[in-house]
Formats: sequence, C-alpha cells, structure tokens
Amino acid sequence: MRSLPALALIFAALLSLSGCGLLPEVKDETAGWSANKLYTEAKEAASEGSWEKAIKYFEKLESRYPYGRYAQQAQIEVAYAYFKAGEQASAIAACERFVKLHPDHPNVDYVYYLKGLVTFNEDQGMMGHLSMQDQTERDPKGMRESFEAFKTLSARFPDSKYTPDAIQRMKYLVNAMASNEVHVARYYMKRGAYVAAANRSQTAIKNYPDAPAVEEALFIMVKAYDNLGMADLRDDAERVMRKNFPNSAYYARGLDRPEPWWKLW
Repeated sequence: MRSLPALALIFAALLSLSGCGLLPEVKDETAGWSANKLYTEAKEAASEGSWEKAIKYFEKLESRYPYGRYAQQAQIEVAYAYFKAGEQASAIAACERFVKLHPDHPNVDYVYYLKGLVTFNEDQGMMGHLSMQDQTERDPKGMRESFEAFKTLSARFPDSKYTPDAIQRMKYLVNAMASNEVHVARYYMKRGAYVAAANRSQTAIKNYPDAPAVEEALFIMVKAYDNLGMADLRDDAERVMRKNFPNSAYYARGLDRPEPWWKLW
C-alpha cells in the first residue's frame, strides 16, 4: 500500500503533466455553435428522447446567449426536458425561475401547467384506477403542490388552452387527497386508534367536502365515536351521513341485523 507522501507526489506529477498538455483534453463538441445550432440540436435530442443531451444543449444555449431570442424558449424547454428525464426538483426549479424572471411572458400559462404536471404523477392520474398502488404510498405534498399550480393557472388564465385539462386534474386531485386522508383514517381504525381515525376523517370532510370519499369518512366517524362510547358525537355523525347519503351502501351492512349498522365494520 502506497504511503500518503508517495500518493501526493504522484498527484503532483499528474498535475504537472496536465499543465504541460501531455494529458488529453476533453473537447467541447458544441464549441463555436451558433444559438440556432444549439437550439436545433437540443430539439432534435429531445425528439429522440435523449433528455440528458437536450438538457445539456439547452443549458449551454442559455449560458452562451442569455439575451438572444432563443434564451427564454430554452428556459421553458429545459424545464420540460427535466420533467421527462425524471428530475422532478430541477423541473420545478426551472418552472419557478421562469415565472419569476418572465411573469408576463405569453407562454407563462404553459409553465404553470407544466409545474402542475411535474408533481401530478401520471401513475396516479386519469388512469389511476388501474393502478394497484397503496394509497399510503402516494405523496400528499406533491398532490397539494400540483393542485396549487393548476389552481393558479385556472385563476390567472381562465381562457388558456391548458386550463380545461388542469381543471379535470384538479378534480381528480381533490378526491385523491380526500381518499388519502380516509385511507389513513381506515388504517387507524384497524389498529384501534379511534381518536386519530375520527380526527383524520374530520380533516377529509372539512378540506374536501365535495369529494366522494366524504361518504366513507362519515362512516368511519360513526364507527370511531361508537367504539369510543361517545354516543352524542356518533349520533350527530350518523344524522349528517343519513342526510347527505340517504342511499349509502354502508347502511346495508347493518340495517337488517340486530346490531347497529356501524357495528359491522
């Protein structure tokens, strides 16, 4: 094993050789490229799915020609490239940077839409019902960030061509977030944490009152309060449920049996 002094000498020798030009230099293939050439090559790389190469070219374009006509477009394109490359944090940072630098840009609506897509997670999107993913594996923080981006888009740019799709995604996200809360409440119920289950159900009802998951949230509240021996709160929750969901399938679980329906978990 070499000693530290010996390794230091070798390292110094390598630096000396490098300084003398004996070690091969890494050439920049883009040296001398015009802004148009960089942009064209970046777009071609993106069209081929070579996202890392596209990112490299877009970043070089903005760095070398920061005030050219391609710079702003490169900032948008690189955000999308980051998104497709799976670099979520970089994609969000690029979107936020663009909005900060160009709040009145004609395409800023698209940037808000893109920011929403980054954290939307397509596996949980419009075909999410086909996924077998456990609700607890979903990221509530990401869903909230996605919702806020779509909400800003729809509020600031109601006539944007991206707004109708953003609204549909918002509707999905509302139910997804409510379902997440109810799923956690159900988890607490199974483990006998009835106070936590009731509180989580209340959160779902308060924050997402129009979500379909509210029906189950009320059912969990009735069950939790009954197990806690809180008859008044149980009865209040049941009255609300019967008023809002008079034909709920949950009633069939106990109406024709000796036990109250909420006993049949």
